[in-house]
Amino acid sequence: MGQSEIVEAKLPAVAPRGFLRDEWFLGVSYLTVAFFFIFGDELFAGLSNPPVFVVIFIWLFAVVLGSCLNVVRHADGIAEVLGEPYGTLVLTFSVTTIEVLSISAVMLHGANNPTLVRDTLFSVVMVILGGMAGVSLLIGGLRHKEQHYNLQGANAYLGVIIPLAVLSLTLPNFTVTTAGPTLSSDQRLFLTLICAGLYIAFLTVQTGRHRSYFTADEIAGTHEAPANKPSLPRHALLLVAYMLPVGVLAEELARPMDYLIETLQAPAALGGVLIAIIVATPEAIGAVRAAMLNRLQQAVNIFLGSVLSTIGLTVPVMLLISYLTGRAVFLGLSGANNVLLLLTLAVSVVTFASGRTNVLQGAVHVVLFAAFVLLIFQA
Repeated sequence: MGQSEIVEAKLPAVAPRGFLRDEWFLGVSYLTVAFFFIFGDELFAGLSNPPVFVVIFIWLFAVVLGSCLNVVRHADGIAEVLGEPYGTLVLTFSVTTIEVLSISAVMLHGANNPTLVRDTLFSVVMVILGGMAGVSLLIGGLRHKEQHYNLQGANAYLGVIIPLAVLSLTLPNFTVTTAGPTLSSDQRLFLTLICAGLYIAFLTVQTGRHRSYFTADEIAGTHEAPANKPSLPRHALLLVAYMLPVGVLAEELARPMDYLIETLQAPAALGGVLIAIIVATPEAIGAVRAAMLNRLQQAVNIFLGSVLSTIGLTVPVMLLISYLTGRAVFLGLSGANNVLLLLTLAVSVVTFASGRTNVLQGAVHVVLFAAFVLLIFQA
């Protein structure tokens, strides 16, 4: 047998071992789905036992979060093939899909929670524009002193984010057609159309004639292209494979979350915060890593694009689900949270008004996130 034949004979054995080493968590996800499908009722019957509650909650939360991290890992692989801004679009679409699946699973489980959509949207905005942006700018500033990004792209993002955020989360507090922080049927239809319409218009700009707004020349030597170009079909299939268990496990996670809020009297907003953590953590890792490598444009695309897709896509989908299921949805924020939202949007305009950032801007965003955490428990 020749040397080439020996190499060929060994290849089939190497590939499976590499797949198992890289994708072992896929088995964990599907085994968890099977386990809770068979034994879920018996396990959830013991939620009143604190150790059982803690184990179930941490188990489900960890598996859902781990699946999301792997979704983002394969989205990053697709991004390496497609380049910017298409790579970031794949990432934001993937994360938004996870968000919609999670909110739907929790909202449709158990008693109606009309504030869940509002709390989740607000939490995602604050986690991303406060925590994720703040940490990225802070770490990037400490490591590189001053970082640069494409000012036109950031302005384009904020030019759509601000009106959609205010119309979705502030305006319902001031309309009088219906009682409470709600919208009438015509107002909800209008909000759905403008959210979807503006997001589509933004995508046309981002991927069309103004694509250059969302790219920037990276600093030489900050990163190198991979030696082997990633396989697009492989990453796409595995992205979907990791995403499928998320919807099922999010529904299972809704049970201990409901118990935590309804029985243990935890703050109602905590459910939205937990979903926001699941949704934002994978993107936060990508944004912080990009800032550390002095690729701030990629970080800006991640956190501003994530906020835009969260509002532009999640609001229409959740309003449609509300209409089809007859579940009420409260969108208007309470007084303190409303002020914090408007303050965060205003600070974001100032932060992304010069084309460069430093540690001071990162510190301000981190402070806004700290205020958000405080208001969860002491509004």
